[in-house]
Amino acid sequence: MTLTALPVPAGPDVLSILPALEDALAGRGAVLPYAADGPPPVVAPHGAAELPERLAVAIGTSGSTGRPKHALLTADNLAASADATHSVLGGVGSWLLTMPAHHIAGLQVLVRSLRAGTTPLVLDSRDGFTAAGFARAGARLRQSGAGRRYTALVPTQLGRLLADQDGLEALLSFDGVLVGGSATPHAMQQEALDAGVALRLTYGMSETAGGCVYDGVPLPVTRIHVDNDRHVVLGGATVAAGYLGEPELTADVFVVDPEGVRWFRTDDLGHFDESERLVIDGRADDVINTGGLKITPGVVEDAIARHVPGVLDAVVIGVPDVEWGETVCAAVTLIDPSGRVTAADVREQLRGILPDPALPRRVVTLPAIPQRGPGKPDRAAIRLALQSG
Repeated sequence: MTLTALPVPAGPDVLSILPALEDALAGRGAVLPYAADGPPPVVAPHGAAELPERLAVAIGTSGSTGRPKHALLTADNLAASADATHSVLGGVGSWLLTMPAHHIAGLQVLVRSLRAGTTPLVLDSRDGFTAAGFARAGARLRQSGAGRRYTALVPTQLGRLLADQDGLEALLSFDGVLVGGSATPHAMQQEALDAGVALRLTYGMSETAGGCVYDGVPLPVTRIHVDNDRHVVLGGATVAAGYLGEPELTADVFVVDPEGVRWFRTDDLGHFDESERLVIDGRADDVINTGGLKITPGVVEDAIARHVPGVLDAVVIGVPDVEWGETVCAAVTLIDPSGRVTAADVREQLRGILPDPALPRRVVTLPAIPQRGPGKPDRAAIRLALQSG
C-alpha cells in the first residue's frame, strides 16, 4: 500500500482529481489531498505496514485544537458515508460543490458524485463566495436536467444566501441542503426552515468521513454513545482506521468493541434531548472554569441565540481573570448590523434561564464572527476582540 500526496486545485479545476479519487475508492492507490496553492503537508513518520487495508484517503483534520492530524479513511468508510447520505436524502442526485475539496466536507461531495455516477458542478469561489455566484450555479444545475439536486454549505454561506433574494430562491431549488462545519445559529436555522429550505444540519468530522449525524439522528450506518464524562462517542462503518503515523494517539481515541464495531471518542460534549436526538454542547477543551464551576460554552451560546432578541450568532469563551480564574464572555452578531447588545442586556434576558455563574460578564458586538477553516470560529481572534473591546 502506498500513499501519494494529491494537490487539489481550487475552482472548476478540482474535477481533475476525480480519476485519482476514483482509483483510491477502487483500491488502486491511496491519496493524501492538500490545497494545491499551498505547500505539501508535513506528516508524521510512518511505514507502509502501518496503513490499513483498502486505505483510500488520509484527510487532514481541522486542527481546531492542537496540531492537525491525518485521519485514515478506507474506501469502505467513504462509500458507507456517501451511500447512507443519499439514502436519508431520498436517493442519489447531482451535487453543487461550494467548499474546498481538500477538506472532508468538500471531498465527500466528490465521493458522493462518484458513487452516484454523476459529475458535480463546481462553484468557482476563488474570489470569494457570493450569493450571486451561487444563484448562477444553481440555475446551471437546474438547466442541466439533473434529477435530485443537493449541496453542502457552512453556516456563513447559508447566512449570506438567506440575506439575498436570488440566493434564497436558489436554495429553494435544492432537494437537500447540508449545513455543517460549526454550529448553525438558531435564528438562521429557523429562518431557513420557515422559508422552506430543505435544510439538514450535520455533525461529524474527518475521523467519521464527514457528517454522520443529521438533525441529531445518526445515519443508518452510525451509532452514538455519550460516555460518563459527557464526551460524544461515534461508532460504525464510517469511523476511520486511525491517524497517520500516530499509533499512540490512535490507541487513545479509537477502539474496536467485542462486536467488531469501531468507535471514535470525540472532544465534543453532548447529550440526548427528550426526542433522543443528539445535542452538541461544545468542546471539552472549551469548558470555562469560573470560580471553580465548569461552564459549557455551547449551552450559553444556545441560550443567547434563543432568548436574546436580535442576536444572529454567538460564540462564548473564557477570558482569564484574576479573581474568578476565567470569566464567561460572548461575541455576538446581530440580525440588524446597526444594533448593539450589552452584557447587561444579555444577563437580564438570561437570568433564571442559566445559573448566575454562566451569565456573560462581557459582551462584544462584531460585524461577523472571525473564521478559521471551513465554518469554524477563530476563538483566538474572538478572545482578542473581547480583551480589547
